[in-house]
This record gives sequence, structure tokens and C-alpha cells, in this order.
Amino acid sequence: MLLGVDDPKNPYLPPWETVLCEAAQAGYKGIELGPYGYIPMDVERVEAELSKSNITFIAGTIFDDLVSELNFENLKKQVDDICSFITKLPCAAREKGQNFPTPYLVIIDWGHNERDYDAGHPERALRLPNKDWDKMMAHIRSLADRAWENYGVRSVIHPHAGGYIEFEDEINRLLHDISYETAGLCLDTRHLYFSKMDPLEWLQKCAERLDYIHFKDIDLKIYNQVMEERTGFFDACAKGMMCPIGQGIIDYPSILRLLKEINYHGILQSNKSGT
Repeated sequence: MLLGVDDPKNPYLPPWETVLCEAAQAGYKGIELGPYGYIPMDVERVEAELSKSNITFIAGTIFDDLVSELNFENLKKQVDDICSFITKLPCAAREKGQNFPTPYLVIIDWGHNERDYDAGHPERALRLPNKDWDKMMAHIRSLADRAWENYGVRSVIHPHAGGYIEFEDEINRLLHDISYETAGLCLDTRHLYFSKMDPLEWLQKCAERLDYIHFKDIDLKIYNQVMEERTGFFDACAKGMMCPIGQGIIDYPSILRLLKEINYHGILQSNKSGT
């Protein structure tokens, strides 16, 4: 997501031009495109704003229902719209040791109320039947192939709290079903912790599959409170559960040491606002 922007229909969102300007002022050199529909698909207009801030887009995001067959045509259109757009804009220089250049296509499953309200609760959350899981995997492969073959854009899959790829068993299954040749991983420290996983352990475990990492933090007191409530994931965020990095429970000094040990040269994206 783009610095906390999640729903482009939210009437309280700041203008996208303001977000680009303030991201640059906060020290970012690259940010994500944000949710589909937030920033206009107008190359000349957007490129002019990017040049003012000396900032680039490092990824675009599909944040949508990856399971439903009825939604698949919409997903393919999003791939085409996002990838054709971001590849026409200036891109960040490829770092030494970085496996794939940016921009990436971040693929996230979302849009299932029955899972949103059980986010962070692996013991009670409904799992997909095998038939629907296999359908979702086929959709992901098709989207990743479309992005790579038509636009040269590398896809990364983001396990997300409240979606059908969230918990330990689901990430393990994903790693078995989707090869690294097809798509990499984007692990998010906040989502891992929220969903009862140790970020340090999972970053190490998935070192060979990592192309992209999201750095975020969690206020433990508020996290413990929302775990006792029937609260959707973004409602939990609105309560202040996500705090600025270094002010929460996640052990970032240890994570940084680990990234050096595993020789990680991919992209790191942080969220300084804590949203």
C-alpha cells in the first residue's frame, strides 16, 4: 500500500500529489503505486509529479479477490493497467545483488469477510477447500506469467492478514505450489506478527524466496486488545495498533542483523506513519 492508503474510495484520503510530495520529504526514494484507482493512469501527469519529488514507483499492487472465477477477468485487466503504466515511468536503479529489477507487481488476496474478521486467529479462521485453493494458485500463476511475459514485471506474493494467504500452513502451501521462477515473496513484518508468526524466523526461512520486504511495527497493548474483539483488520489498524517502526514489539535490530547474514539485497519498504 501507499503509505497507509488502502481504499481509493475513502473520502478522507489526501490528494495523491500531496502523498508523493510528503513521501519525498520523509526521505523515501521510491514508494508503491498504491491501490488500483487511487493514482490516475496518466503517464505524463504522474511523471511530472514524480520528477518534482525525485521519487519512483517500486511496485504496483493487486489487492483483490484472487479466488473467485468471476473476478478473474478484472484481475487480468488490473495486471495490464498497472504494468503498462508503471513500466512507462522512470524506474529505480537496480542494486548490486538484487535478483529482479523494480517495478514489481505485488499480489495480495483480499475481500473475504469471513476471513477478515478472523484475521490473526489461525485456530478459528476458515481455510479454503482444496478446489478453491488450487483455483487461486492457478490465478496467481496466470497473473504472474502475464506480468512477466507481456511487461517484464516481476510478481511478488504478499501474505496478508485477513486474506486467504495469511497463516503458517497457508504460506507453506504457497511455497510448495508456486515456484520462485514464477513469483517471489513479499513478506511483511507486521502481518507476520499479527498472524502469530515470528518475523525473524520467517525472513530466515524464506531467504531464498524473498524479493521484497515490508517493514512495519505493532503496538503490543492495542494488539492484545483487538485480539479479544471481533474486529476487521483495517478496523484494528484504525485503533492505532500499527505504530512507527521502533516504537512497537518487533525486534528490528535483530532483523537488520539477519538481513546482513542472509545477504539480502532486495527492496525494503517501510511505513513511517505507522498506518
